[in-house]
Amino acid sequence: MMMQIREAREALKLYFGYDNFRPMQEQIISRVLNREDVVVLMPTGGGKSVCYQVPAVVMPGITIVISPLIALMKDQVEALLENGIKAAFLNSSLSAEAQYQVENACLAGELKLLYVSPEKLLSSGFLNFLKRIQVSLFAVDEAHCISAWGHDFRPEYTQLRILKQQFPQTPMVALTATADKLTQKDIQDQLSLRDPQVFVASFDRPNINLMVKPGRDRLNKITEFLERHHGQPGIIYCLSRKGTEAIADKLKKNGFKATCYHAGMNAQQRAKAQEDFLKDDVQIVCATVAFGMGIDKSNVRWVIHYNLPKNIEGYYQEIGRAGRDGAASDALLFYSYADVMSMRSMLTEGSEKQLELQLVKLDRMQQYAEATICRRRILLQYFGETMHKDCGNCDICRNPPTSFDGTLLVQKALSAIARTQEQVNMGLLIDVLRGSRNAQVLEGGYDRIKTYGAGREISTMDWQRYLHQMLNAGLVELAYDQKYALKLTEQSRQVLFEGRKVQLVKFDEVKQPTEEVRKARPKKEVVQDALFERLRTLRKKMADEYGVPPYVIFTDSTLQEMSAEKPTNRIAMLAISGVGSLKYERYGYDFVNEIISFMTEEQDKGNKLKGATHLVTYEAYKAGNNPEQIARQRNLNPVTIYSHLATLYEQGYEVDLNRFITKKEFTEIRKAIASLGPDAKLKDLYEALGEQYEYHKIRLAISLFKTEV
Repeated sequence: MMMQIREAREALKLYFGYDNFRPMQEQIISRVLNREDVVVLMPTGGGKSVCYQVPAVVMPGITIVISPLIALMKDQVEALLENGIKAAFLNSSLSAEAQYQVENACLAGELKLLYVSPEKLLSSGFLNFLKRIQVSLFAVDEAHCISAWGHDFRPEYTQLRILKQQFPQTPMVALTATADKLTQKDIQDQLSLRDPQVFVASFDRPNINLMVKPGRDRLNKITEFLERHHGQPGIIYCLSRKGTEAIADKLKKNGFKATCYHAGMNAQQRAKAQEDFLKDDVQIVCATVAFGMGIDKSNVRWVIHYNLPKNIEGYYQEIGRAGRDGAASDALLFYSYADVMSMRSMLTEGSEKQLELQLVKLDRMQQYAEATICRRRILLQYFGETMHKDCGNCDICRNPPTSFDGTLLVQKALSAIARTQEQVNMGLLIDVLRGSRNAQVLEGGYDRIKTYGAGREISTMDWQRYLHQMLNAGLVELAYDQKYALKLTEQSRQVLFEGRKVQLVKFDEVKQPTEEVRKARPKKEVVQDALFERLRTLRKKMADEYGVPPYVIFTDSTLQEMSAEKPTNRIAMLAISGVGSLKYERYGYDFVNEIISFMTEEQDKGNKLKGATHLVTYEAYKAGNNPEQIARQRNLNPVTIYSHLATLYEQGYEVDLNRFITKKEFTEIRKAIASLGPDAKLKDLYEALGEQYEYHKIRLAISLFKTEV
């Protein structure tokens, strides 16, 4: 077992470029290598795929991955091939000839992973085909699809229990990003798993900044947001197909690269939209929730919800499509009470019990949107995970709301509800309180009640927020069966007649940093961002040449680490997280050259970057100049240039120091270095050698000595 775990760690570095497993991955992989069944609950972007891809490489035979989405299979196979892992997929998108070639590759033992759709797996003859090859592991991805309690139930998944009947000795790993306790139990039962260990990773995605904004003026707020996220890819989720088209059109008119995606488009149109987004040819996809499960794009930098989602599970999975590479990302939700009403009217299908569950889940989603405490704590608590401190990366934490005595405001609202005979909905009540003279107010005679216009100094949006807080506090109720009329409660009467005080929360919109503040960023960060953009441009160019999505070459977080560390040789580049040996051989040299070129340009502009002065020397050396010529060109002391060459040699650059020091000189100087140590001062070595050798010769000898040792 220890041997296999060691091999697993080596595979992680060799193929994926990571030095260490993420939390839980190693324990899960240990169980799988021990041929045990496992259930894995990990958030989107938490590293579920590695839990079966690494064992697939280490174990003899082939791993069969059951995935419900054709596009996702294609993406994952592409990424595996780029990492040097032999993989393929079988589904309805392949011709008969292509399927035949994949099956032959399986029989010949050429593949380590095969992705199949549940329909393909259950098709006639395929299970018999699997018996002809050595299956090391079954991985059931998106396992919540097997449960009627899950939010994305797929009937064909329920037949997967046949795998345990036909292959009782083959281990199985079931993976999902969202599953409550009921769904977890169902997954285990439906797949007939043998005493599986359930691994529940933390659902915290601290790199995602959570924000909720009022639902008015959404398009202008989106364009402001996009201007602050220049060129960064993201998804805008909408409730309706028409909405996706309208928003995409408006964004295009404003100069953004946008497209739409929904179930009403034909397969070719949907595939085109997805491909353009994956390849960074479009920045924005405006989509219904049909989009996203089928993509493995790691560099989605933001997700916007134009409308309120139906439940927290769906919302959490959708925001999880941002920042899968671990880099900073944003999740912005627009919320209005009208969205809640619209969603409630849409929930009409299913049994009474299912409808009741859907309504409860929608209420929880609404409470999240109206939160007055850390949003991340609410999210995690929903999934049964307690967070003991505020996250610091949500709008509530950054801009904590202040409480005030809202008793008078609440009394005005409750009095208005009473005087309208508890027959008006929230929108109409606000019109009454604000003294509006629209048709509904006048027809109902509400302009003649005592509280008409009693709250005209409060904006419509603030009244909505206060009434939502009153709803959450139980001060009023909604009669869903009476056109959402507001009703008084026992607690209302306590406020109106018994002197009960009420605290309300006042929200102020978070101000965006001004232009002046942005200009004041440290120069180091500005340079880092400029290099990141250069590397991103190179990544896109290379991705187009190789015909793969850019994030498959390197993730954003890998590029960000390159921008910070500025690796300029093979050793330094392989130390970057996400750079494996195969990827270095294929792309590393181009990225190293781009970094060197950038640093040289910055040095020429007078921007001092650590390591840049050595690289300018290296460029001149590669051009055929000797140290004295380089010193004259750069107006530096020749000793400094020799020191640069010595440092470059130590760092692994191709520099021939033997051109500048003879064997006889090195032999003599070596004795002194061996005696005093390679870290001795040049002055001490110079004196120990009877002042016979120049300082630069001693410096070169130290580098040769260190490398030799």
